[in-house]
Amino acid sequence: MIFEEKQISIRNVTFGENVTIVQPVNLYECNIGNEVFIGPFVEIQKGVQIGDQTRIQSHSFICEGVTIGQHCFIGHGVMFINDTFSTGGPAGNSALWKKTTIGNHVSIGSNASILPVTICDQAVIGAGAVVTKDITEPGVYAGNPAKRIR
Repeated sequence: MIFEEKQISIRNVTFGENVTIVQPVNLYECNIGNEVFIGPFVEIQKGVQIGDQTRIQSHSFICEGVTIGQHCFIGHGVMFINDTFSTGGPAGNSALWKKTTIGNHVSIGSNASILPVTICDQAVIGAGAVVTKDITEPGVYAGNPAKRIR
């Protein structure tokens, strides 16, 4: 059997001051702001921007094309998605991937799935929610698909 082994690593990352990382993590070619906390078993991919004083809990996946604002909370097991399968299956071409922008002071509950959307400042996304459309008004959103509940 032929295989290529890759190691978990922190590679070509720009860090702000007072960043806390709990290993193991896989971070590469991303930008991490000041006073950010990153829990174990997190992957943050190329080009991702993480704002100051944001907390990312364990087992979260933040794919290419994601920008997260300042003072945000990303719960355990949150999954960001950049491929909408617009060709009927996985897009092998990164040019087909879409972007996600998370505002400031946003909290995303554990096991939420965030499709390529924009989420405004001061939004709360409930645990297990599936965000399929832009969120343009502050509030609490939950469900699948996520809807404003208050």
